[in-house]
Amino acid sequence: MAKNTICLWYDKDAEAAARFYAETFPNSAVTAVYRAPSDYPSGKAGDVLTVEFSVAGIPCLGLNGGPMFKHNEAFSFQIATDDQQETDRYWNAIVSNGGVESACGWCKDKWGVSWQITPRVLTEALAAGGDEAKRAFEAMMDMKKIDVARIAAARRG
Repeated sequence: MAKNTICLWYDKDAEAAARFYAETFPNSAVTAVYRAPSDYPSGKAGDVLTVEFSVAGIPCLGLNGGPMFKHNEAFSFQIATDDQQETDRYWNAIVSNGGVESACGWCKDKWGVSWQITPRVLTEALAAGGDEAKRAFEAMMDMKKIDVARIAAARRG
C-alpha cells in the first residue's frame, strides 16, 4: 500500500466502482480485493470489505462501510483532458453509467463521487489571467460539459 492513499467510503459497491474507474481512465487498475474475515455492522463474513485501486495513477482504497456516509462535492477527482474527444469520452462514460451532469465541467458518478472533467485549454486560459481568463471563465459558467471550441474562441475574444 502507498504511504498516502485516498480512502473512499461506499455503501457496498466499492469493487464495482473501482472496476469502472479502471476501465474508464488510463493508468488505473484494481490491485487487490479483501473480504471481511467475520461479520461487521454493514456486512457479513466473506463480503468485499476493501478494494485497493488507482485512478489515473492516484492510489485509492474503497471501503464498503455501509450507508451512513455519502460522497459530496467537497471531494472530487479532477481529470485533465487534451481535447474534446477525450473530454467527451470521460464525461459520457460517467454520465451514461448512471451518473449525473452538473455545472462547469463537474459530474457525479452513480456512486456519488464527483468528477471535474477539465480540458487543459480551460486551465491554460485561467492561468493566462486578464481579459482572456475572464472571457474563458464567463463562457465556462454557462456550460455543463466543457466545450473546448467555445473556450478556445472565448480565449481569442
